[in-house]
Amino acid sequence: MGAITNRYEFVLLFDVIKGNPNGDPDAGNLPRLDPETNQGLVSDVSLKRKVRNYVELEKGSETGFAIYMAEKAILNAQHAKAYKAENLESVAKKLPKEKEKADALTRWMCANFFDVRCFGAVMTTEVNCGQVRGPVQMGFASSIDPIVPLEASITRMAVTNEKDAEKERTMGRKHLVPYGLYRAHGFISAKLAERTGFSGEDLELLWRSLTNMFEHDRSAARGEMATRKLLVFKHSSALGNAPAHRLFDLIHVRRRNAEAPARQYADYVVDIAHDKLPEGVSLEEKL
Repeated sequence: MGAITNRYEFVLLFDVIKGNPNGDPDAGNLPRLDPETNQGLVSDVSLKRKVRNYVELEKGSETGFAIYMAEKAILNAQHAKAYKAENLESVAKKLPKEKEKADALTRWMCANFFDVRCFGAVMTTEVNCGQVRGPVQMGFASSIDPIVPLEASITRMAVTNEKDAEKERTMGRKHLVPYGLYRAHGFISAKLAERTGFSGEDLELLWRSLTNMFEHDRSAARGEMATRKLLVFKHSSALGNAPAHRLFDLIHVRRRNAEAPARQYADYVVDIAHDKLPEGVSLEEKL
């Protein structure tokens, strides 16, 4: 299947109930937030990680859908697979001098690793496979309203060592957001897809990943997270028919009752200005 030939943008709405959607290691794992507005933040890296994890679950060891940035992956070892497949010897930190051979290594990485084909990768390590600019990019997600991070004390009833058996049980802290609805924007370039081979099959897998990624990411900190809406703008051309910001402005999320704090998705309304879609752009609700 060939590379996609249409440009896309998308709006992803997801929520969290009594959980920590993306802890900040620089702030004691408190939920990330904008200090000026107190809106919650979830990084693009966090969202891409969940996409990778879902693809790994669905595709397993299927050829062409390996994950480059897998947990505990050794990147030089990943690159060495390309050299072996192309019968080339690596030289420390250098690509082969012949452009054809260097391009063959990068193409092999794109063909075999979904996340390289999708998000791109800088592969200029000791075993050099070049770098790829991915067609799919995402920004930070922001909560629709300010969030109120809570901190709860917890205890552990067990101890690690026998000598501590009679001591008081360990105290700990747990951070959570009572409720937050988050909005993220994504961009898919058909022209960059030509370079990596990002196909229609890959695109459908991306949509499935975005709609299902939280279903397989349950943990004590993220017990109740869910994708609520995935709205996709499709352009009739590869370069696009309208600026992305104009399309995003057509979707407005508002509270039903501004006086009471939101505690569920039903407390919000998503307004979509279908009648203002520019010519050559269609809107599809994937969820």
